[in-house]
Amino acid sequence: MKKYILFLLFISFSNYAQTSRFTGTWSTENCKVCSKEYILTLNIAQSNGKIFGIAEITSNNEKFVTGVMEVSGHVSAHGEKAQINIKGKDGSASAVLFVNAESLQFNKRGGADLVPKETILTKLN
Repeated sequence: MKKYILFLLFISFSNYAQTSRFTGTWSTENCKVCSKEYILTLNIAQSNGKIFGIAEITSNNEKFVTGVMEVSGHVSAHGEKAQINIKGKDGSASAVLFVNAESLQFNKRGGADLVPKETILTKLN
């Protein structure tokens, strides 16, 4: 009986550790309190504590348009926070992501003015 309980406990911890909460397409397109001058889109995948993907800012104003940027980073031990680096043709920036249900809080930590300082993204898919 003890082996069975330990096995179930192990499975529950394994399932929690393997959830990919950051995986998906996140955007400011549906954000109600965000600036509508630009749309930040993150398309990222989480695997084994690492994050890989692309980011892009689109806008009618040419000064906000970045083109496709590379995203890489890692997820903290508890899986609710990630630190990422964004590299584009005009420089690089670092940011911290906090995930909560269907929203993602984006906080820029430093680097070039490629991305906004702070914004909320919603999951598109």
